[in-house]
Amino acid sequence: MVLGFFTGEFIDVIEWTDDTRDTMVWRFERHGNAIKYGAKLTVREGQAAVFIHEGQLADTFGPGLYMLETNNLPILTTLQHWDHGFKSPFKSEIYFINTTRFNDQKWGTKNPIITRDPEFGPIRLRAFGTYSMRVADPARFMTEIVGTDGEFTADEISFQIRNVILQEVSRVLASSNIPVLDMAANTKDLSKLITTAIAPQIAEYGLILPEFYIENISLPEEVEKVLDKRTSTGIAGDLSKYTEFSAAEALNNPASGAGSAMATGMGAGLGMEMARRGPWGAAPGAAAPPPPPAPPTERQWHIAANGATQGPFPQSQLAGMAANGTLTAKTLVWTAGQEGWKVAADTALAELLPQTPPPLPPGA
Repeated sequence: MVLGFFTGEFIDVIEWTDDTRDTMVWRFERHGNAIKYGAKLTVREGQAAVFIHEGQLADTFGPGLYMLETNNLPILTTLQHWDHGFKSPFKSEIYFINTTRFNDQKWGTKNPIITRDPEFGPIRLRAFGTYSMRVADPARFMTEIVGTDGEFTADEISFQIRNVILQEVSRVLASSNIPVLDMAANTKDLSKLITTAIAPQIAEYGLILPEFYIENISLPEEVEKVLDKRTSTGIAGDLSKYTEFSAAEALNNPASGAGSAMATGMGAGLGMEMARRGPWGAAPGAAAPPPPPAPPTERQWHIAANGATQGPFPQSQLAGMAANGTLTAKTLVWTAGQEGWKVAADTALAELLPQTPPPLPPGA
């Protein structure tokens, strides 16, 4: 940080060079000296300078080189009742504001967010991510946040920003009606909703959030274990194909030695089969018929009724519900793989609904 140089008791140069990367506001130290009329003020790109005179916010300067004279200090001139002939030194506090982005700021939920999932019911979620912030209104930032702090860092405001973020994250996730298993595919849209919701409150601090990211939305550990078991069961259900694939891989990999061993085993098995069939190759008995195919798994549906989720119901049961009027064309339904809730008329359940014949043609 450069304080400038001094001529006698008057300050000639006012500037700030920052290498800390986390300082948002730095007060220029006058050490009791007055600022010379016509002193040079250097404000670099990514900075702003704010003058505070006798506790009142005065002039604000963006990037550039300024000669501090009455025509460059209109508010300070008014506060001091200076005329245009003013050429005397003056004393003001000067704060430099860092207006560049402060990236990789962290946020995360301290406590779980309770939401209602259409498949799992009430469930607890946790989320975390990153954001960037930038000072958009230096004067407002000084009056609302900094006050008289001589050196203000990003850590001093990040706690307050996280509180604002977590409040809106909880509200958006709880009211999104997006199934938990589909949230990972919708983090971009959820991030936009949260950014839009918190923008007005962040603007009151003189800040904006140029970037906001949801990196992860997680379930409780015990729920994740249940999901892992469900996935394992699904894989084991096609175990025969997995075994065939592993055997083919072994045959195609001579270096492993598994191919030759398997070939030997297959040869022995083939010899035993030929011996069993006899010299003419005919099987001694009729071949056993193949087992019947497993019945297809019936699709399961959830329905929304009286503000609550009901189900799951097999599609065959919904046919009876459609017949007695419990399921109508406007009933909200959801099934695994479907994106959000839809009315029954816009899904595969439309064929179960009573069909109303069209009106008769004229003269019929």
